[in-house]
Amino acid sequence: MSASTVTLTDLTRMLRESAGEEEGVDLDGDVLDVSFDELGYDSLAMLQVIGQVQREYGIRLPDETVADADTPRALLALINTSGQVPQTR
Repeated sequence: MSASTVTLTDLTRMLRESAGEEEGVDLDGDVLDVSFDELGYDSLAMLQVIGQVQREYGIRLPDETVADADTPRALLALINTSGQVPQTR
């Protein structure tokens, strides 16, 4: 498991890699508090991103809490606090 903090730059990279980037949306802009819906990412796209986060960082994210993280700021907070919890299976 990685002890690294996931940054907005990391998250926007994963959004682009997993689900592309909607035309007219600038992920390099001030998007911390913009909803994923407004950024063009639906629930399927977010599942792909969450899967990538889990693979790259070894972080287990509970499905019920991920659904509540509707902005990059909320998702980063969830990722970076969940990273302290060991993954169990």
